[in-house]
Amino acid sequence: MGDLGIDTAVEQVGQGRYRATLSADWEIWGPMGGYVAAVALRAVGAASPFDRPATFSCHYLSVAAFGPVDIAVETRRQGRTVASHRVEVSQEGRAVLDATAWSVGEVEGLEHDETVAPEVPGPDVLPGIRDLLPDDAPGSPFWENLESRPVHFEQPWPPDGPRPARWQEWLRFRPTATFDDPWADAARSVVLVDLPSWPAAHRPHAWREPAFIAPTLDLNVAFHQPTTGEEWLLCDGSAPLSTGGLFGWTARVWSPGGALHASGGGQCLYRRVPAPPPT
Repeated sequence: MGDLGIDTAVEQVGQGRYRATLSADWEIWGPMGGYVAAVALRAVGAASPFDRPATFSCHYLSVAAFGPVDIAVETRRQGRTVASHRVEVSQEGRAVLDATAWSVGEVEGLEHDETVAPEVPGPDVLPGIRDLLPDDAPGSPFWENLESRPVHFEQPWPPDGPRPARWQEWLRFRPTATFDDPWADAARSVVLVDLPSWPAAHRPHAWREPAFIAPTLDLNVAFHQPTTGEEWLLCDGSAPLSTGGLFGWTARVWSPGGALHASGGGQCLYRRVPAPPPT
């Protein structure tokens, strides 16, 4: 089991240069993309004079290996209440991820909230995935880091036909659920906005067990309200259109009280899984 706060920590090794170590505890098809993005976000937090991330956008350029990565952070613009940074994550000279991020200080503006939280049961009344599937091991090390309570659970799986392209689960990070550091806590939202892409897009097709995977091309996150003190977060993702070898997804991160904390999404590119060699 990994700890998000520890496993996304960065160490400054020079002016605008940082180093981190990608942990194998976050494996899904290699290091989970949102986890790598969260490491980049932590580097921005180390470089920014402000404590509040506003936006984060990245391109995934290659699959990293578990181990050390080099991170370069460049200030593109800085004012009294706002800063823009560019981030490059590389490994042994190979580009892994490029990102940009805005952070803000104390600002004021107009206030309204017309968000409508999904009408789903809360985490206190739903069984956990380990209760629902007590004899099944997690599909990859990544899932050991989360306590999961699915909103829609169905057994057996794959199902007997298409299901809606929406994936909703209440999730709590383990072993540390929340973080005092605002950038470490925001890393939870980065992981959760990235997470539902394939689970949502796969649901209409799971019954046929298609031989595809779908690496993520990019990730975009808007941070609306800090998640401070909110242990359980609802990952609410959908992928309503899949066509031409691509699918896009959107995700929202809610807390049990109905507050919207982050939103975003991105695009994924299909790759056919090679057929196994004949035996």
